[in-house]
Amino acid sequence: MKKALCVGINHYPGIPLDGCINDATGVARIIETNGDGSPNFDVKLENDVPTKGALKGMLRELFSGHAESALFYFSGHGFLNELGGYIVTPDYSQDDEGVSMDDILTFAEESAISNKIIILDCCHSGAMGSPKKMHGSASISEGVSILTASRDSESSVEINGHGVFTNLLIDALQGGAADLRGHITPGSIYAYIDQALGAWDQRPVFKTNITRFTSLRVVNPQVPIELLRRLTDFFPTPSQEFNLDPSFEYTNTEDREHEIIKPYAVPENVEKFKILQKYQSVGLVVPIDTEYMYYAAMNSKSCRLTALGYHYWRLVHDKRI
Repeated sequence: MKKALCVGINHYPGIPLDGCINDATGVARIIETNGDGSPNFDVKLENDVPTKGALKGMLRELFSGHAESALFYFSGHGFLNELGGYIVTPDYSQDDEGVSMDDILTFAEESAISNKIIILDCCHSGAMGSPKKMHGSASISEGVSILTASRDSESSVEINGHGVFTNLLIDALQGGAADLRGHITPGSIYAYIDQALGAWDQRPVFKTNITRFTSLRVVNPQVPIELLRRLTDFFPTPSQEFNLDPSFEYTNTEDREHEIIKPYAVPENVEKFKILQKYQSVGLVVPIDTEYMYYAAMNSKSCRLTALGYHYWRLVHDKRI
């Protein structure tokens, strides 16, 4: 069982925002299901939560009980003072701005749930996970992952009714951060967002203490799993090359109006070649001494595994896929 609480707050007296409800709604919709439509997180979407007390009650409920994963997403105002960071609620007042990030971390760290993921799109969100009571040093217990829109000293930007960070987060969850098997993790999401934001932009922050693989969403894999498992059929050892010849190229037949070369296309080889070309398209295989697989076949050259190909070869060989 996986559960998630998504909160967006636009209605702040005197300092309203425009895109936070859009952001929370977008994240809630994408994580409810996997790419194939199967259930993923059981989501509660709570927008414009009016008070600090109400939000703390929701957080306590989220991190209570037993589950595989609990995810908290927040979009709204953030605040930082000498006591630490806060996610701001509409009933804010001087010296009582909202829910302390230290309190959120405490809820997560004291939870019996295996995986706790906290994602904040608010100003100063990078303060999450660095409690002031620990003099600013990170103190994150096992099973907790934190992904924030900006450093503790930075603002988080909205453009066209959406947070810049959350726009990238949704793109990542839609598949931009997926590995070849279709799994999307907090780490791969961070890598995706980090690469999209330049040195002059707000900088996302990622903090984690995990000892196991945590998948936030699964999309259709770039290479079908059954084809990935055939890597060891093509390459019995990771250093072995796969020899090609013209019989692997489907256009090399007598009914074509261009030069053909013996041996002519063999259906069995053509099917193998299509799989190898698929491997090449996702960076698992490269032709040797030529740029394209077509010329490797027509000139009787070979192909080999890349470093990424070796990684997946090892996973197949060790029966981890």
